[in-house]
Amino acid sequence: MNKGKSTLMKILPKHQMSEAFINTFFLALSGGFQDAYTYNCRDEVFSNAQTGNVVLMSQHFMEGRWFEGIRYLLPLLSFAAGVLLAENVQYRFRNARKIHWRQGILLAEILILALVGFIPDSYNMAATIMVSFACAMQVQTFRKVGGYSYASTMCIGNLRSGMAALSLYFRERKKEQLRQMGYYFGVIATFAVGAGIGGICSVRFGIHVIWMSCILLLISFVLMSLEKLK
Repeated sequence: MNKGKSTLMKILPKHQMSEAFINTFFLALSGGFQDAYTYNCRDEVFSNAQTGNVVLMSQHFMEGRWFEGIRYLLPLLSFAAGVLLAENVQYRFRNARKIHWRQGILLAEILILALVGFIPDSYNMAATIMVSFACAMQVQTFRKVGGYSYASTMCIGNLRSGMAALSLYFRERKKEQLRQMGYYFGVIATFAVGAGIGGICSVRFGIHVIWMSCILLLISFVLMSLEKLK
């Protein structure tokens, strides 16, 4: 038993699992997958890229196409509500012992996405609203990788931070800055892979493919559970 525990301690990261890149890998894969899913399967509305939704919403409203604009407004509002809920869960359950509050958020996200897989095409707006809500909970809950602030469901902030770290490295030549850049570009690459897989699978297999995202999040949940054994 002691030997097995010793081996596990060597495998697991020194810092908390929620900030480990291996955990971030599955979160970013899922984030990219979800965005591609709602775009390809749910009437070309983004679940994560709310900037894109704002642009399209504003365009449709100004053209007088109110219903089409609402298709982009509701996911935006749902995303905001998801952030609000996750922040309150953290505040209320940050000292919970039986299950970590981040794992509780993951379970809720998995449940929501599992239900989305059963929603027919005729209710695409409801499905996108639910995915946006789940994405927001994830991005609010997991905000650091390797000690650096990041986003697991979008790229623009990660790209800015990665390039800023690269710029600092050119001036100061510190290995830590390369490490930081590597984290950010690694997350972007992982998100892109998830989006590519999600796009292809969504086109080929349809609305039920969101369950693949549930599997990715379940792996993250298990990784965080292993940390308790450490």
